[in-house]
Amino acid sequence: MSYDKIPELFQEWRDAAPGELQHYFFSFEDFWERRLWHQLTDLVLEYFNLPASAPQRLPMYFEFVQGFAGKMNQLKLVTIGLSAASQCDGDQNRLKFLKDLSALVNKPESQDAFVYSCAAVANVLLDLQEVEEARRWLDNAQKILDSFDSVETVVHASFYRVNAEYYRVKIEFAPYYKNSLLYLACIDLSDLTPQERESRAYQLCLAALLSDEIYNFGELLLHPILDSLINSESAWLRELLFAFNRGDLGAYDVLAGNISKNSLLDEHKIFLYQKISLAALTEAVFKRPSHERAMLFAAISDETKVQPDEIEHLLMKAFSLGLLRGSIDQVDGVADIKWVQPKVLDKTQIESMRLRLKEWDSNVNQLGTWIEGVGQDVWAA
Repeated sequence: MSYDKIPELFQEWRDAAPGELQHYFFSFEDFWERRLWHQLTDLVLEYFNLPASAPQRLPMYFEFVQGFAGKMNQLKLVTIGLSAASQCDGDQNRLKFLKDLSALVNKPESQDAFVYSCAAVANVLLDLQEVEEARRWLDNAQKILDSFDSVETVVHASFYRVNAEYYRVKIEFAPYYKNSLLYLACIDLSDLTPQERESRAYQLCLAALLSDEIYNFGELLLHPILDSLINSESAWLRELLFAFNRGDLGAYDVLAGNISKNSLLDEHKIFLYQKISLAALTEAVFKRPSHERAMLFAAISDETKVQPDEIEHLLMKAFSLGLLRGSIDQVDGVADIKWVQPKVLDKTQIESMRLRLKEWDSNVNQLGTWIEGVGQDVWAA
């Protein structure tokens, strides 16, 4: 690129730009002539973030930005490149653009920018349904990420977002759930549009309900992303998730009519009922005082609505998943539960715990009074 042509290009782009954006080009030229690369980079970023700059991003990237690409922060270069790539005609052209950008920043001193660009390449590959190739790019990015002591959150956010999308495409619920929550931990929710927040919350609820590895939804239940489903057409899904958390079979029966609205949920109806039965079992144990957790199979059947001859299998499933710990007496039909997995409590469950603590306090006071009464001679001595 000829330095002599830059003033002419600035004038050409300034004339083509909307009136409210033309002042940017006087600053571009000033910073360019004074070799103020940091200020110039930040101003280009600001300009590219304006929707009205869209038609000029690609020509400015190729004819101007690449001229000082080596002098700018490489993460910012990738950010500028991503804005320009959004104007490429078709996914194949966008893919070529991003691969070239990735090669440009693939240097030992800018591996964070390389990871950032790899995630962008993988995202386009997913759009093109080249899933396995996308996985290769993501694996490479993951390997580099794992070697960092620290990295900008924008890099982590980009990786987790695309990695989550990969697992959504592959219909792998637990990895999607994990990566999607990690993505949300790296961003400010206000950066997402209301539609994006609702879509993310919807997919997270599906993953939590349908995963055979996730039985504790605490992190999601406490996340403000779920509020985006309130007063939406999918509000029932949020309520269903809370019903699973408290093992509420009654609420499940009321909400189950909505399951047919989603094909994945509809395909897994049997699994969902098994999962709510396990939740009802853990809730039944949780509600009991620790000294009353030797439960008859008949009592468990009443609490969970599971047939008596299936109670043993239900208990063994709960033990194998780490939801409960204890032992089973097959002869007497008794389960002696020693431990139940902690979980996030709603207000009703907290009130139940308050009443149990109140009962425990009363029992301790009664025990103290009894000891004081029967041991008067000892105390006197």
